[in-house]
Formats: sequence, structure tokens, C-alpha cells
Amino acid sequence: MTARNGDRGDAAQPLGGSAPARAHDAPASGLDDLVVWVANRLMPARHDTVSEAIADVLAALQRFFAVDTVFLRRNDFERGLSVLIDEWPRREQVPDPDPLGEVPFDADPIWQAARSLREPFVMRPQDADEEYQRRVQQASGVGDVSLAVVPLHEGEETVGVLGLIMFGDRPWTDDEVGALSAIASLLAQARARTNAEQQLDHLARFDALTGLANRRLLLPEVERRRADPRSESFALVFMDLDNHKHVNDLLGNRAGDEVLVTVAKRLEQLVRGSDLVARLGDDEFVVVLDGITDEDRAKRSAERVLAEATASVTVADHTFRPTASAGIALSSSADSVDGLLANADVALHQAKAEGRDRAVVFDELLRSNEVARRDLQLMLRAAIDEQQLELHYQPEVDLATGEVLGVEALVRWNHPHRGLLTAGAFIEVAERSGMIVDLGRWAVAEASRQDAEWRARMPHLATETRVNLSPLQLRGGDVLHTLAVCQTHGDVRGRLSLEITEHAVLQDVEQAIRVLHELRALGVTVAIDDFGTGQSSLSQLKRLPLDFLKIDRSFVRDLGRDPADRALVDAMADLARAFDLELIGEGIETQRHVDQLLEVGCRRGQGFLFAKPMPAWEMELLLWHDERLLPVRSGWSAS
Repeated sequence: MTARNGDRGDAAQPLGGSAPARAHDAPASGLDDLVVWVANRLMPARHDTVSEAIADVLAALQRFFAVDTVFLRRNDFERGLSVLIDEWPRREQVPDPDPLGEVPFDADPIWQAARSLREPFVMRPQDADEEYQRRVQQASGVGDVSLAVVPLHEGEETVGVLGLIMFGDRPWTDDEVGALSAIASLLAQARARTNAEQQLDHLARFDALTGLANRRLLLPEVERRRADPRSESFALVFMDLDNHKHVNDLLGNRAGDEVLVTVAKRLEQLVRGSDLVARLGDDEFVVVLDGITDEDRAKRSAERVLAEATASVTVADHTFRPTASAGIALSSSADSVDGLLANADVALHQAKAEGRDRAVVFDELLRSNEVARRDLQLMLRAAIDEQQLELHYQPEVDLATGEVLGVEALVRWNHPHRGLLTAGAFIEVAERSGMIVDLGRWAVAEASRQDAEWRARMPHLATETRVNLSPLQLRGGDVLHTLAVCQTHGDVRGRLSLEITEHAVLQDVEQAIRVLHELRALGVTVAIDDFGTGQSSLSQLKRLPLDFLKIDRSFVRDLGRDPADRALVDAMADLARAFDLELIGEGIETQRHVDQLLEVGCRRGQGFLFAKPMPAWEMELLLWHDERLLPVRSGWSAS
């Protein structure tokens, strides 16, 4: 500690001379005025300005009490240390290591007392501890000192101390010590408040699970880099873990969180100091790689990051390799942060469409495709609002007799320029934009309305109408509200069947099971579509309340020619019998398909061999006449 400038005057008298640089308008006399000034200085301080306010307070105390130095220390109980926060005047030459910077509580009785000090402590040279005096002399070059220390309390805990040191001897009055205690209380309050603010600010800008930057911190940082003409070009890599939800479902959320933390740590270790890693939420991460200007280097760098970040992990006694997909956008590809993220997101979707576990760079081809997709999205929104959509119906027949057992409702779009579009032309846009929920609501309601209209004209009608259900409808439980609306057309029991895909179920198995049970309670039957094309099919099938199992057309196509497909269909038939489900074959186009399906015990099917999807009025004619649909009307007779 440096010696003070000037002689000490009587502490109870006004101090002459100019104030220290940081004392500002601190009062020169009056203990009460001093306490009020300290309160006014600390009250408005925030976590990012409290250090400056503390320095002002320490400077004011040093001037007011005419002491040589004032210090503020905090207790670090985890490490067993008293840690220097600030001092005034600040020493010009601080030893390295600083014997006063961090001092173990067990260094001597003085420091031990500071650990749990409850009352003010005053020490004069004649009472001083030798080890403490030696440490002060080592740090400041000054011998005997007088010391007044008051504790900072938070509840029952002593969180630090405020101390004033006079080189030589100095008495301390009760009033002075009382004022110092009040000031210590104000400092403790400021510390608690600003620490809480800092924690809230940290939580607002950093991810609580991984400690990475979050969206709130990422966006302005990317904007700063993008807008600064001195900054290098960079690549923004938007990555997410493939099928991470399956880890949560199979191993539990704690195991899933461990995977996320492991990947986050690896990402931080992989990047350079100028790079940035953030977690946007769930299993989504962003890595900003500085100094990358071309697509080839961006892709190579991203692929290396992906490979190393998703190396094998062991959680919950399971070792596996998580995979990730990434979309990359160069900083030159957009003129805003939102544009960069959007471009990277487009590339990420492309990476997933190409099979996952890969990185794709946003380029001009993707840009043109994205423009077309957005145009289609806008037109689809108008199509839903302006009733340009309609349902076509494909019959489902008894493969042995040709009897129509049900109809599947399929969405068609009367596009103003491209004519009648099948769902394949726009369903992806609907799913990515979230419009699939509105489209799905409309399809279920329209199918229910059409069924009620048919039954009013054909009371003998006993067919079921099947409608496809989107993953979003299933996950959000929206379908239950839609069905409540559909009840206005009459009881849906025995009339309506909903089709779901394995993909929809696997996104949230528990939610799917809850919703499907509620559907069954309403008398709505449930079919699982595209069976065998997803993951974990066999393990999940036994848990789902189902009525029908549809064999995907990809397995039906080569029946009779590929023994592997026949073996798979045989296995599905065994499962259906085990769980008391009816099989429905899709994509039937030849007599061979019919024969093979009948052999395995599948009596229901649909496909172009019998009829293509048709408008409602044409389907009504077929139902009215109760036609038997014979394959390609070739004279094949029912058995």
C-alpha cells in the first residue's frame, strides 16, 4: 500500500484541500451526511457500473477519515480465501504475487476473524498481530498500522469486510465505527442487488444448461461482425442433432442433457478464440467461424466441426455416436442477421432432406428454390383462405371381393396457374410453415361434412372415411378440438378413421399415445401409415392403440419378385395378427400384388389397379351404385 499524501487532520473536523479524483461531491464533514452520500452513490449503480461506484465510495472514505488506505474484500468460502475487491488509493506497484490479493483465512488470526466477523473490529499498533503486521509491511513497505474493520452481512453470513488503515496510531470513536457499519450495510446491499442483476443478465444472455451464448447474445454479436467494415468475412454454421428426441425418449431427459453438454464443450474446444458458439434451444447450435470467405473451405470446416463434436459419447451406460446436420451461410449471402440465419436454416433443411449427418452450404440454387418455396407458401395461405382446396377420394377395397370398404380423403389444390396439384407438390411447404395444422383441420372437417352428406342420401352406407393426420396436429392435440367441431355433422363413431405416420408417432411417443387413446374413446379408428419406413417400429407398435396397419407401397411394389420384401410383409402380417390389427396394402398396381397380399392374410387394399383418387361427386356415384371394383376391370372374378 502506498503512503497517503498529506497529514491526517482531526476526523471530526472539516478536511481542507482538494478531494481525491474519485471523491466527487462527498461531504467533507458530518457522519450522517457521509452515510447519505454513500447511499445516493450506490443506489443507482448496476452490475456493470458498481465497480466505479465502489471506487468512489472508498475514495470518499479515505478523504473523509484522513486515513492512508481503504479496502473492500469479499469472502470466497469455496476456496477458503479473503479476496481483495478494491482499495483506495490504489497501489502504484503491486508485488507479484500480491500478498494482499487473495489471503487464506487461516493465514493468521486477523484473517481468520474476517471469515465470520459479526461486529466491528479495531486494532492499534500496540494490539496488532505480528503475522498480520508482517504481511502489511511486505505489501506496502510500512510498519505499524492502525486498523478499523466492519463486516458486510447477508443474512447470517459474513460476505466480506470494509477496512480502513492508518499508518501509525489512530483512535476510532464509536460514532465513526457506527457510520462505517452503516456504510458496510449499504455496500452489502449493493453487492447482493448487483450480483442478482448480474445473474439475471447472465441467464438472459447465456444458455443455462451448456453455458454457451444464447440467441439474445448471438444476434447482436453477429450483427456487429457483419456491420463492422474491419471485420473479416465469416461463415455461420447452423447445426442440430439428428433424432436427439429419441435419446430423450429412450434414455431419459437427463441423458439427453448430458449429450447436449458434451457436444457444447466439444464445440467450444474446437473453435478458435475469435469464433463464437451459441445454443439456440433444444438441440440447435450456431457456430460462427471467422475468416472464411469461400464455400469449399466453409463446408470442410463445418464437416470437421460436426465430426469431432459428435464423436461417440457414453451416457446412462450406453455408448453411441450422435449425428448432426448443418446448414452454412457465408456472411456475404445476406444483408442482415435474420437473413443469414434464414439462409443457414434453408441449407440445414436441405442437409436433412439429403439424408442427415452432413453439411450443406447455402448457394444460388438453394436461394432460387427458397424464393419459389416462399412464393408457394404465400399462395398456399391464400388457397386455404379462399377455398381453393378440395378433397379427392380413393376407394379401399376388399381384395377378395372388390367391395368398397372405405375411402381415403386426399387433399388437392386447384392452383390458379398450375392446375390441379397433388399433396406432394405442396405438403412440405405446409409442414415447414406450420400451415399443415390449418390444412389438417380443414381436411378433417371437410371429410366429416362430406361423409354426413353421403349418409343423408345413402342411409345404407357403411364405409369409413380415412383422413391423414399431420405430426403437428398429433403433437399439439389439435385434432381433438377439430373432432369436437366435426361432431356438428353427427357422431363420428364408426365413420371416421385417422391415419398417422411412424414419423409423427416417434416425434413424441408419450403424447401420441395419449391423443390416440382419446381418439379411440370417441369411436374414431386409427391406422398407422407407411409402416416399416420409420425407426423403432416394432418396439413402439405394441404401445399404440391402433386398429389398422398400412403396408407402405415401397414394400408392396416388388412383392412376388423380391424375397426380402415378401419376408418383411410376412413379418408385418404376423405382428398384425399378434396385436389384432387389420392390414391394408397401399400402392397395389398388379394382380401379383393382390395375390401376394391375400397369401399373407391382407384382405384390404387400395391402388391404381382398382381406382385412382376421384372427386367427391364421382366417388358418390360409385358408392351409390355399390360397385364391386375389379382389377383394371379385366374380367377378374371375385373368389
